[in-house]
Amino acid sequence: MSTRRKVSLITLGCARNEVDSEELAARIEDAGWDLAEDSGAADVVVVNTCGFIEAAKKDSIDTLLAAHDSGAKVVAAGCMAERYGRELAEALPEAHAVIGFDDYTAIGERLDDVMAGRAHEAHTPRDRRTLLPISPVERTSAPGVAIPGHGGTDLPDGIAPASGPRVLRRRLGGGPVAPLKLASGCDRRCTFCAIPAFRGAYVSRPPAEVLEEARWLAGHGVRELVLVSENSTSYGKDLGDLRALEKLLPGLASVDGIERVRVSYLQPAETRPGLIEAICGTPGVAPYFDLSFQHASGPVLRSMRRFGDRERFLDLLAQIRALAPEAGVRSNFIVGFPGESEDDFEELAAFLSAARLDAIGVFGYSDEDGTEAANLDGKLDPAEVARRVEELSSLAEELTAQRAEDRIGTEVRVLLEDKAGDAFEGRAEHQAPEVDGTVLVRGAGLALGEIVTARVTGSDGVDLVADLS
Repeated sequence: MSTRRKVSLITLGCARNEVDSEELAARIEDAGWDLAEDSGAADVVVVNTCGFIEAAKKDSIDTLLAAHDSGAKVVAAGCMAERYGRELAEALPEAHAVIGFDDYTAIGERLDDVMAGRAHEAHTPRDRRTLLPISPVERTSAPGVAIPGHGGTDLPDGIAPASGPRVLRRRLGGGPVAPLKLASGCDRRCTFCAIPAFRGAYVSRPPAEVLEEARWLAGHGVRELVLVSENSTSYGKDLGDLRALEKLLPGLASVDGIERVRVSYLQPAETRPGLIEAICGTPGVAPYFDLSFQHASGPVLRSMRRFGDRERFLDLLAQIRALAPEAGVRSNFIVGFPGESEDDFEELAAFLSAARLDAIGVFGYSDEDGTEAANLDGKLDPAEVARRVEELSSLAEELTAQRAEDRIGTEVRVLLEDKAGDAFEGRAEHQAPEVDGTVLVRGAGLALGEIVTARVTGSDGVDLVADLS
């Protein structure tokens, strides 16, 4: 029986946070703690919070309070803790510590402080866009500047080999799919988004480091890699190579044991023809495009400090489908942005009707602390925003169901992830984890973790039913 103290990690938010938690888990174990799956069995619960939108912040607070009620000591980490720091600590005395990204390299010491009852002074938030040195090498090794997902020269011994790139990660869940972080931060200045202020400027991980982590994940049973970052189309620009992602994809797809590589979060304005060709034409890379359109009206997009319009976006989709007619495409859209007219809203609806997207997320605009959009004129009444969200969501549900019906009779390659009675549930190339629907595959001789070819025989919303070919 281990006598080491136990920590439970709870992760909220996006796949990038999942990777951060697994990096924290590696540091925590190296510091002499055991990881507990059940927070009720832990001495300390670390909640990796999300601070992106109001609903996510509420979920983070509720989770922290629930962890406190379990009787364990509670530590708030992650984006909300970084974004609000001392303000969160003062508003939430139930948390025994609120730690920022700069505390990650000393997570063992922070946990020791919590157990010993020593107070930890929460940080005063700073605009992290101004903190990083210019050189990518300096960025990963500058003292006092922690960049989640990078680590630099301070990786603890025993986590990975001393020679070559070192993997700072400890898988917290099983299954054949895992996110793999390409970069941290964002250099874009979208008026509705606060992420660059607390995540910092864009920093690409060196390709050799990404490949080494891919091999490590393959050795831990992973068959599909989901490449994540705040903006994957920017990968390599700080390394002096705008084609770095195009060059990296074949190497990742050829890693022994990896059968599928999926790229997430592409900026439409930066999705170059060469990158489209690499995603559509590289064996082992899913022809899947997670395109961050956000809107389709030119005036609204310019107010968001983004680029494009309905015609340009439809042309981009035509380029993709010319190379891969069955490519999967998903996107998210903000409705009710300040100044959005009824004509702007109708332009967005017209785009959705023409775009034939596989998955659509619709979000109502709300002010976010520290963003330019919070100070824009032309705010819509919340009731009108809610009406537009409901109308567009209804249209999106109808359109994505039609798109799923269009796939009936086609063949799909499905990664089997769960047993479902006499069948298996998995995802085809056009479906990302958790957000894009699933495929129920029927047939004999199936096994978890396999990728099989099946013919689609039916659909239910965005979900498909298929028989083994």
